Amino acid sequence: MTKNLNNTIEVTKATQSKINDVDFDNLPFGRQFTDHMFECDFINGKWQTPKIKPYQALTIDPSARVFHYGQAVFEGMKAYKDDQDDVWLFRPDENFRRINISAERLAMPAFPEDYFFEGLKTLVDLDRDWVQKGQGNSLYLRPFIIATEPAIAAAPAEEYKFMIICSPAKAYYTDAIKVIIAQNYSRSADGGVGYAKAAGNYAAQFYPTGLANKKGFQQIIWTDANTHEYLEEAGTMNIFFRINDTLITAPNNDRILDGVTRKSLIQLAEDNNIEIDVRRISVSEIKEAAINGSLKEIFGAGTAAVINPISAFQHAEELFELKPQETSYATLLKKQLTDIQSNKAEDKHGWRYKI
Repeated sequence: MTKNLNNTIEVTKATQSKINDVDFDNLPFGRQFTDHMFECDFINGKWQTPKIKPYQALTIDPSARVFHYGQAVFEGMKAYKDDQDDVWLFRPDENFRRINISAERLAMPAFPEDYFFEGLKTLVDLDRDWVQKGQGNSLYLRPFIIATEPAIAAAPAEEYKFMIICSPAKAYYTDAIKVIIAQNYSRSADGGVGYAKAAGNYAAQFYPTGLANKKGFQQIIWTDANTHEYLEEAGTMNIFFRINDTLITAPNNDRILDGVTRKSLIQLAEDNNIEIDVRRISVSEIKEAAINGSLKEIFGAGTAAVINPISAFQHAEELFELKPQETSYATLLKKQLTDIQSNKAEDKHGWRYKI
């Protein structure tokens, strides 16, 4: 057992690893899982003893409130292995802070900080062989909370389950993508749950994204729900625009997720003396910049993709293509960020967390 701050994690190790059955050179994202998982139940008003056990299916009552009222929040984070076989997390304090912000918005109990960090450390250390070295390789970590109380009255649950599962990953996207700017559908609205990492936010995107896919676009740039005039997020990523030599991104609000990668890139841009402008940006401004040639780059930023360049966008049946840049901000910032994550560069902001 692993003890921390007078709390105990009950650890049951897998009798046999699945790792030799995995082709790490051909990994579909989020379909292979490691040998162990972390689990902790909220019962009678308090979190119970955390457990790490072999990865396995759950038995859950069909009346569990998560199925009926969508009380489910999650996080996405990664572990990286450096050339010396040390394993690192990247800014896990931000993920801890955000999952509890999300939980609060969905009337769910906060998860204890010591359980979160000791659970992460113990679980990742136990499955550290699954963290592969090399550019683009990582172990994707998925902490989540679901309402498990068996009751279908429309009210917050009184029982919950917090879990962490792990999936080896390579780069989420490998090429630049094409996007369509939303005119009819919205990701979130004022006063809603857009800033929370609620499961339902993603389910609501699937249908309009599927329509975009049929037109040959990989993702949608979401616009504000009131007017569809202002650009906010790209699919499952925050979004950046480079006009001339200025990098622009939308400000956080109750519609936009406070991305860990986003805030890290803003800091790195400042470190590189790149002018960064956090402000609302309109569809008309971006189209005009594309027409006059001042729009140099658009890229998405998120945990899974890190940075993904956007090669073209469409709005109102008008298609705008972007030329590759010799001095690309996306390329520069992605390399700097991934070098910090994998312990190849100085971590002057204290973002790395050693396992």
